[in-house]
Amino acid sequence: MTTHRERRRDRPEPAVMATGLGQQYNVACTELNQPVNHFIEDVLAQLDRQEQFTSTLKICGNNRLMAVTRVTDEDFLAISHVLKHNSFITDLDLRFNNLTNNGAVHIAKFLQDNCSLFHVNLMGNDIETEGAEHIAKALHRNDSLRSLRMTGNKIGNKGGMFFAAMLQINTSLEELDLGDCDLGIQSLIAFATVLKQNKSIKSINLNRPLFYVSQEDTSIHIAQMLKVNNTLQEIHLSKYEMTDSGVERLCEALQENRTLRYLDLSCNKITRDGVKCLAELLKNNTTLEILDLTSNRMEDEGAMYLAEAIHLYNSSLKALAIVSNNITGQGLKTLAAATKQNKGLEYIYIWGNVLDEDACMAFSDLLYSGRLNASTTDVRPYTVDGRVYLAELFHGLKKHYYWSPTYGIADDPVCNSCLTLLNDDDKF
Repeated sequence: MTTHRERRRDRPEPAVMATGLGQQYNVACTELNQPVNHFIEDVLAQLDRQEQFTSTLKICGNNRLMAVTRVTDEDFLAISHVLKHNSFITDLDLRFNNLTNNGAVHIAKFLQDNCSLFHVNLMGNDIETEGAEHIAKALHRNDSLRSLRMTGNKIGNKGGMFFAAMLQINTSLEELDLGDCDLGIQSLIAFATVLKQNKSIKSINLNRPLFYVSQEDTSIHIAQMLKVNNTLQEIHLSKYEMTDSGVERLCEALQENRTLRYLDLSCNKITRDGVKCLAELLKNNTTLEILDLTSNRMEDEGAMYLAEAIHLYNSSLKALAIVSNNITGQGLKTLAAATKQNKGLEYIYIWGNVLDEDACMAFSDLLYSGRLNASTTDVRPYTVDGRVYLAELFHGLKKHYYWSPTYGIADDPVCNSCLTLLNDDDKF
């Protein structure tokens, strides 16, 4: 399969334009008889001045380094004019702006008629069910888009159904992020059903659906999907109200799955019994590379189940997040010993647990011995009055999910190790 990077290398270099991007934007505003958004103008002017070629246009409403006037529905019409005449721009980032259902109509029309964009980020806008319908139906005919992020747009259960229906027709989209979109049980079951047949989606985010009763129906459907799906490599099921019984069903399915690399089960209701099932999975599964169990309640017994699997059986897991799981020094010490023996485990995150003296000494030894380094964990040792303590580092699997940093790059591999791991094999 041709990768994104290969597609970009095959794309010809952009022709020299008679005017810069900022000037083209001003012309479009004049033609459309609408005021110039100086934030958009400044972003495009900066892109003009960059010496190094880039195919990404970031007009993010949460940019802390510029005076921001957030993009409106009408503003997108002028942006689309610029995009039509500059097909070298393949990535469009419009996160945290003021795009509504009306803006979604313009975006849908552009996606339906345009074949240059590979990645679109609409995270944190005000698109609802009607807008989701327009975008999803536009993707029935679009065969160029590879990644779409709708995170935080309250498209609801019905909006989710439109996207599930789209996946029955679209065969080019590889990444779909619908986290925090207020999906309901029906749309989750629809996604699980469609993904049994879809052969293109490699990554899907279904975080934080709305459940009005406690049940594991969706977990069972997703487990059945994972049992037969041989394309999906990354799935996010955070804030799913998932209990140990749901995890057990997932693990049974994943015993037969040989493609999933990244499993996110953070912020659920998983205790030691569910972690025991995951530990048994790790003993046999050689595909899973990233496991996120942040903000569950595995406690020391769960940590020991994981430690046994990591120490004696599993050498394929590369990253483990067990942040905020009520683990004391006893469990963390056992995990540290297992990590010392397992050379394949590159990243481990432990902050938010009970970091008593045993835990501090164990992870201090891992760091001072060189088994871990400061960029592959979220703690750093320091000494006060002869006693070792651990301080928190702002590192993790995916720290910059909702926001951009004040300085530096948003996708810093130290803060977002999952991006480094997934890109190692050039699969995304």
